[in-house]
Amino acid sequence: MAVEETRKGAPQGEVPEDAATGCPGVEADTAGKADSCAGCPNQAACASGEAANKGPDPDVLAIARRLKTAVKHKILVLSGKGGVGKSTVAAQLSLALSANHSLDVGLLDVDVCGPSAPQMLGVSDEEVRMSNSGWSPVYVEENLGVMSIGFMLPTKDDAIIWRGVRKTGLIKQFLRDVDWGELDYLIVDAPPGTSDEHISLVQMLAESNVDGALIVTTPQEVSLIDVRKEINFCRKSGTRVLGVVENMAGFVCQHCQGCTDIFFPSSGGAERMCKEMDVPYLGKIPLDPSISRAGELGRSVFQEEGNAASPGVGALRKLVAKVRVTVGDLNKSEVSDEKSSEAAKVGNVSS
Repeated sequence: MAVEETRKGAPQGEVPEDAATGCPGVEADTAGKADSCAGCPNQAACASGEAANKGPDPDVLAIARRLKTAVKHKILVLSGKGGVGKSTVAAQLSLALSANHSLDVGLLDVDVCGPSAPQMLGVSDEEVRMSNSGWSPVYVEENLGVMSIGFMLPTKDDAIIWRGVRKTGLIKQFLRDVDWGELDYLIVDAPPGTSDEHISLVQMLAESNVDGALIVTTPQEVSLIDVRKEINFCRKSGTRVLGVVENMAGFVCQHCQGCTDIFFPSSGGAERMCKEMDVPYLGKIPLDPSISRAGELGRSVFQEEGNAASPGVGALRKLVAKVRVTVGDLNKSEVSDEKSSEAAKVGNVSS
């Protein structure tokens, strides 16, 4: 509970940490009903009296009922700063997993101000529909669904100009109300940083058995500074770090196959940082035109003709295999056994 009073003078200790400005306090007669409560993630708990009784947030329990058993593996994709290719990794990870047709996969884009999943999965012209059981995700393939606020904007150029409380309220609604059905994987593409959305995301998923976080960085120190903060956020919030992937780690020339460091790893890059911070290092993904082209066109880089020998595609395949082994979906011997299957090759190669 917050120790400061709100602008309307609610008694000390009665205001939730993520409450809206003007919160009347959880024990007030107007708790959950005042104008200032609109859009607050605690509104339902305050209105029901759960917040005043310090009982469990009913929305957290509703999210757990929706996701805990219906979704086998839940992975957060995080980054310390923007522009490191986090959404590209999340999108291609989802596409790679779903290419194994025995897996059902969902991609939840909670980067509210910068939703890119619709474009990267080639479904930017689709719309979200309601059903009796909640919002229905947009389906890229029969076994790959995606949800994003990008589907709800009047035009692609409309900006989301929201304060933190409203953004976290939408994230809660996505987690609680989207009907994914039975999934093997739910990949959550979070915004960069460690602010309101991240705190709320971790709190809302507290009862849902999240596997952990995949953290994306680039090699240079200006990125690693923020990734260290992200790792410490995960530790403080009790979120397992599945590993760190170093994106844009060198450019491989398409003609001579020589590798040039575009982002200079002045402090040793992500591998050294992972050793220092005792977290798994999941490898490098080079700057690769085939990955960039796939993201622009909304396609899977693994299924584009001529990409099989691409260094970037090979690195992504290894990443997917390591993630599956880390969460216990496969063991290493199974990865080797599945090499004979073309579908398995897309998402599973030896680590």
